[in-house]
Amino acid sequence: MKLDKLVGDRFKERPSDCAIDSHALMVRGGYIKYVANGIFSNYPPLKRVTRKIEQIIREEMDAIDGQEVMFPVVMPASLWEESGRYTSIGSEMVRFTDRGKQPLVLGMTHEEAAVQLVREYANSYTKYPFMIYQIQTKFRDEARPRGGLIRVREFTMKDAYSFHTSQEDLEEYYKRAHKAYENVYRRCGAPNVISVKSDNGIFGGSVSHEFMLLTPIGEDSIAICKHCGYTANVEAAPSIITNVRDDASEPLTEVNTPGCHTIEEVCEFLKAPVEKSLKAVIYQKNTDDSFVVVFLRGDLDVNETKLTNYLGCDIRPAVIDEECGLQAGFIGPVNLVVNGEHTVLFDSSLKGANNLVCGANKVDFHMTGLDMERDCADVEFRDLAKIIDGGVCPECGEKTVGISRGIEVGNIFQLGTKYSKSMGMTFLDKDGKEQTPIMGCYGIGVGRLAASVCEASHDDYGPIWPMAIAPWQVHLCAVRADDERVKAAADKLYGDLQSAGVEVIYDDRNVRAGVMFSDADLLGVPLRVVVSPRNLDEGVFELSSRDKSLSEKLTPDGAVQRLRELIAEMMNK
Repeated sequence: MKLDKLVGDRFKERPSDCAIDSHALMVRGGYIKYVANGIFSNYPPLKRVTRKIEQIIREEMDAIDGQEVMFPVVMPASLWEESGRYTSIGSEMVRFTDRGKQPLVLGMTHEEAAVQLVREYANSYTKYPFMIYQIQTKFRDEARPRGGLIRVREFTMKDAYSFHTSQEDLEEYYKRAHKAYENVYRRCGAPNVISVKSDNGIFGGSVSHEFMLLTPIGEDSIAICKHCGYTANVEAAPSIITNVRDDASEPLTEVNTPGCHTIEEVCEFLKAPVEKSLKAVIYQKNTDDSFVVVFLRGDLDVNETKLTNYLGCDIRPAVIDEECGLQAGFIGPVNLVVNGEHTVLFDSSLKGANNLVCGANKVDFHMTGLDMERDCADVEFRDLAKIIDGGVCPECGEKTVGISRGIEVGNIFQLGTKYSKSMGMTFLDKDGKEQTPIMGCYGIGVGRLAASVCEASHDDYGPIWPMAIAPWQVHLCAVRADDERVKAAADKLYGDLQSAGVEVIYDDRNVRAGVMFSDADLLGVPLRVVVSPRNLDEGVFELSSRDKSLSEKLTPDGAVQRLRELIAEMMNK
């Protein structure tokens, strides 16, 4: 490929609307073109990267007995009504009608389509287990697309679905899939991807893991134990708080706290540590607008995923007005009055605590001396808080949990019978009895993985692509292509590399060396060969690696062989 024919422009200036580096570099380097919010077209360099990622994924899925299929982008609403998700999923799913007034949906995931494809075929235990997968475009109407390809609305994804006759068989296959995912990330040049326990969200099931690429710009928070290696998404990690009771409980006393609304303001006014306070966080259920009052220790935050899972419905921050009976900023558990339907919940961080500061349920007043055992004796405690940095590890019990940021680049779920049962999929076991198959689900976002690798491996000048997924393997620069010697030598090397099966991008434009090298940095090709008058005077070509770990001189006769050796070495890293 000659660079002057490559579709897409490259430029030096960082776009003002690109908040993270991978987004900026992919725009500057001619990888993506904005179409609409969360929707991009891919230029040839990115298409070459994602094609290689897809091939690696295919090889690893085939290695665990996967069979590639293709599901439709558009599906009838009736399929999603069978599973119950047509109404349970909100505005993320695009619903529309065709010219015949039949309700349809755009595929945002394909569990329903997978069951529909095989439920007549897989009617006997002799046909199990099996796994089917696809690599296809999906659409999910994300509320807040961000970071270029990190969070988009339209995306290419590999999604796989396995079917089993027993939980034991699913668990064994789940381990194989987990290992295959580790292989994918290793081969794609993303070794700093870790597996974390996660919440199943809209997919259902009981066991799930997310694969997170650790990076400060990640949108997910991950709990990692420095002592035992425990990992989990903070949405799924248990929050373990042990309160040490004061020797004596003070009397419950109402005190005037004028103008103090936040827990920090109250504790500062009363000279009390935030850990010795109780705060209230108020939500409303989306299903019926009823209020949900969550009490927890003042230094903690509500884990809204845990709360949503417990309530079984979506929630939103409450709008507190005079009619509801609540006094915003002064809400406490003693003599609490809420008008209408409501739910009151207590986080386990309050269990056993005494001498707490809390709201008094009237404006400008709080209480001191709250004893949970004495004053709230009949309440039940539930884990509703986020795990904290320095918190107790759920695995080893040490206070060694740290919170890191990461980008989710894949997920796997043990779905159980959530979809097969609701959609009437059955098989006859060896005794002739009708059974419901058990499912697993396995997803990888292709574009997000490419962007994540770019985010993890770049410098100020451009991406540093791993050899396995780089758009090209060698970037050949003919500096002073108007010099006949340079042009002849570079043309011959270009032809020899192509004949040897090396993927090469050739820049023979009559431009300044600075422009040429700037474009080469933006394309991020692992190996760069420079042919110039000065090098030819020495009888050599100049070789360097994009990551600056390699610099050497090549003789024209040995250049192709040396480059092939380096490519093989870098492919196996």
